[in-house]
Amino acid sequence: MSKANRHVIWFEDLSRGDVALVGGKNSSLGEMVQQLGSKGIDVPPGFATTSDAFRAFIKANNLNDVIAEAMEKLESGKRTLAETGKAVRAAIAEGDFPDDIRDAILSAYRELGERTGKAELSVAVRSSATAEDLPDASFAGQQETFLNVRGETALLSTCRRCYASLFTDRAITYRKIQGFDHNQVALSIGVQLMVRSDISGSGVMFSIDTESGFDKVVLINAAWGLGENVVQGAVTPDEYEVFKPLLDKPGLKPIVEKTCGAKEIKMIYAGTEGGETKNVPTSKAERGAYVLSDEEILELARQAATIEKHYGQPMDMEWAKDGDTGKLYIVQARPETVQSRADVTALKSYTIKKTGKTLITGLSVGAAVKAGRVCLIENVKDIDKFVDGSILVTSTTDPDWVPIMKRAAAIVTDHGGRTSHAAIVSRELGLPAIVGTGNATQILHDQQEVTISCAGGEDGVVYEGIAEYEVEDVRLDHVPATKTRIMLNLADPSAAFRWWRLPADGVGLARMEFVVNSAVQVHPMALVHYDTLKDEDAKAKIAELTRRYENKSNYFVETLARGLSRIAAVAYPKPAIVRMSDFKTNEYAELLGGRAFEPNEENPMIGFRGASRYYNERYRAGFALECKAIKMLREEMGFDNVVVMIPFCRSPDEASKVLAVMAENGLKRGENGLEVYVMGEIPANVIRAAEFAESFDGFSIGSNDLTQLTLGVDRDSGELADLFSESDPAVIWMIETLIARAHEAGAKVGLCGQAPSNNPAFAKLLVQAGIDSISVSPDSFVAVKENVAEAEKTGQ
Repeated sequence: MSKANRHVIWFEDLSRGDVALVGGKNSSLGEMVQQLGSKGIDVPPGFATTSDAFRAFIKANNLNDVIAEAMEKLESGKRTLAETGKAVRAAIAEGDFPDDIRDAILSAYRELGERTGKAELSVAVRSSATAEDLPDASFAGQQETFLNVRGETALLSTCRRCYASLFTDRAITYRKIQGFDHNQVALSIGVQLMVRSDISGSGVMFSIDTESGFDKVVLINAAWGLGENVVQGAVTPDEYEVFKPLLDKPGLKPIVEKTCGAKEIKMIYAGTEGGETKNVPTSKAERGAYVLSDEEILELARQAATIEKHYGQPMDMEWAKDGDTGKLYIVQARPETVQSRADVTALKSYTIKKTGKTLITGLSVGAAVKAGRVCLIENVKDIDKFVDGSILVTSTTDPDWVPIMKRAAAIVTDHGGRTSHAAIVSRELGLPAIVGTGNATQILHDQQEVTISCAGGEDGVVYEGIAEYEVEDVRLDHVPATKTRIMLNLADPSAAFRWWRLPADGVGLARMEFVVNSAVQVHPMALVHYDTLKDEDAKAKIAELTRRYENKSNYFVETLARGLSRIAAVAYPKPAIVRMSDFKTNEYAELLGGRAFEPNEENPMIGFRGASRYYNERYRAGFALECKAIKMLREEMGFDNVVVMIPFCRSPDEASKVLAVMAENGLKRGENGLEVYVMGEIPANVIRAAEFAESFDGFSIGSNDLTQLTLGVDRDSGELADLFSESDPAVIWMIETLIARAHEAGAKVGLCGQAPSNNPAFAKLLVQAGIDSISVSPDSFVAVKENVAEAEKTGQ
C-alpha cells in the first residue's frame, strides 16, 4: 500500500520529503531515524498519522462546513477570535475516529509497546502541521504537544486534542498573518516513546548562535524535568555553547560558555492515568547544579553538528535525557528561520551615550536599543489592555501572547533563556528583548519610561528614563582588501560573537583584565589565600561565586579561559593576541578581596603594573593562574591560535624573568606553537628593540602609553589633554624606529589604538612605515580598512 493511502506510518518509513503527508516535525523525525541513526543520532521510536487521516476525520464528522462557517463569521466580525477558536475546537474534540483510523492508531500503539518491551507504555503525542517548519515560516509552538500519555483511551482522546489544537487562537492568528489558507493546512500526529526526562533533564539547542548568527557554535539550553518549561520560558535554564570546528579533535573540550541557570521549577509526571504533568519547585541542589556534564554537552553538540551537516542548514532541535538509561535523545529538529536568513552584508551598531541608573539586567535578545513606556501585563487574560508601541513587561510568554508581542516595541520577562518562547518570537519579530531578569514585574511599573539596551553583548540592561544613543549602519559588502592586516580589539566576551562577520585578520588585542573584572570578579590572590582572608564580606561573596569549585583557584582558571575562548573563537584559526593582565594597583584593589594584596601607590600608571608583577612574590601565584588559564585555553579547549602578549615590560632582563615564570607554568615560548609578543609602549622598548626581539616574537605598539611616556603627559589628565598627541613628531619617531628595528631583528609589529580610524593621515603614516598589522575597535574597522587601502594605494 502506498504512503498516501495509509493512516499511520512508522518514522523509519518517512523522510523529509513527506512534509505534505505528515508535516515538518514528523517528516524530520523520520529523516533522522532513516539517515542519521547510524551516525549516532538517537530518536525515540514512534509513528505518525497522516494528513489523509486528518482530512478523513474532518469529513467523517462533517466538520468542513463547521470550520468554514466559523472562519467566515470571524472574518465578518460576527464572532471574536476566542469564540471562533473555542467553537471549532469543541466540535473537533466531540468527533469520533472512523473505525479504520482508530484501529490503525491503536494497532501501532500496541506494536510500539511490543517493540520497546513496555505494555501500556507512556508516549509523547506531538502535533505536526503540514505547513510547519518550512524554511520561510516557523510554526513552532502553534499546535500542542502532550506528554506522558498512557493507555489506549487516553491516546485517542489526546489525538483529538491534537487535531483541535490546529485551531487554537494563536494558530488561527499565525496562519492569517502568514497567509496560509485554513482549509489547506492539515495536521499529523506524532506518537513517540516517552523519554523519562521527568527524572532527568531536557531542553533546546541550535546549531547557530541565536543572537549574532555566529555559525561556528552550538547553543544548548537545559533544565530539569520535561522540556516544555524551557520551550515556554517558564524557567531560566542552563546555557552552554560549544565551538564546532574543534569538536572532532580528540581529547579537546571546546565548551566556550557554561552558565548555571536558576531552573526554578521542573515539570514531572503527575501520576494520573490520563498522563498529566505538573510543575514542582526544584531543590536548592538542583538549582545550583548543571543539568549536563561536560561529556554530555559535547555529545549533544556533536549530534547538532551532524544534524546540521545532513540538512545543509542551521537547525533548531529539542533534546531529552532518559533518567533511567542516561541516554540522550533528539526529539525534534527543524530549520532555524531567523539568523540563517539574516542580511550578512550589513550590521547595525548601537552606541549608548547617556543613561539613567540601571534598574534590572537579564539575557539580551537582539542587538538593538529601544526607549519607551512600560506596559506591565502579568496574565494573558489582560492582553486587551496592552498599549501599542509600549515595552511589554511580563513574567513569561507562550504562543497566546503573540498577538500583542507583535505590537510591542520591546519585551522584558522575569523568566526564560535564549531559546524560550519570548526569545524566539522576539527574534522573529526583530524586537529587542531581555529575558530571565528574575524580577522585572516587581521592579518596573506601568507607564514608566525606560530604555532597553541589548547592545552590550549577552547582558541586557533596562535603564531608567529615555537614554541618549546612536545607531549606525555598517556595510560589509564593499570592504576593500589590504596588504596590511587589520585586526580587532576585543575585550567583552559576551559581545565578541556580534562581530564575527567583519572580515578581520584576527584579534590584535584581547584585554584579559576586562574578562577578570566582568566575569571572574575576584582578585586571584584572594582565591590562592582564601582561607586566611580577613574581609568577611568579600569572603562570603567569593564563596558564593566559587560554590561549585572545591579548589577555588580553579574558578579563576576556568572562568577566565572560557571568557577568552569566546574571543579566540571569533578569530579562529587566525591569531588572537591575548594581553596578560594589565590592571593598575588601584584597579586590582577593587576586585573582590583585592585590597589585602595591593600596595597604595601615588602614581599607579607607572607603578607596580604589567611584567613587574608576574615574577614578584606579591603576585607570582596570581600570574600562575593566568598562565594556567591560557594553557587550558590552548591545550584543553584547542584554541592554539592564541598568542600571549606581555604588557609594560621595562627591560630585556625583566622579559627573561617573565618567560621563565611562564615556562614554569606550562607556557614555554615556541612549544606547541606558542608565540609571545610584548607591548611596545615604553621608550626602552624602542631603544632596546633588538634585545627585546631576542625574547619575543613580535611587538604591539600601545600608542596611548607610548605617547604618555614619550611626552611626559599623564593620559588621564584633563588639564594636559591638549598636549597629548599621538601625532607628535617625537611619538612618530618612536613608532617608525620601533618598526624598523623590529623588522631588522625579524620580529612582527602591530599597533592597537584608535588613532588610525580617527586620523586617516596617521593610518597612511603607519602604512608607509611598514607596519604589519593595525588593531582597532570593531566599530572603527570599516573606516580603518578604507583609510589603509587608500594609504596603500597612494603609497605605490
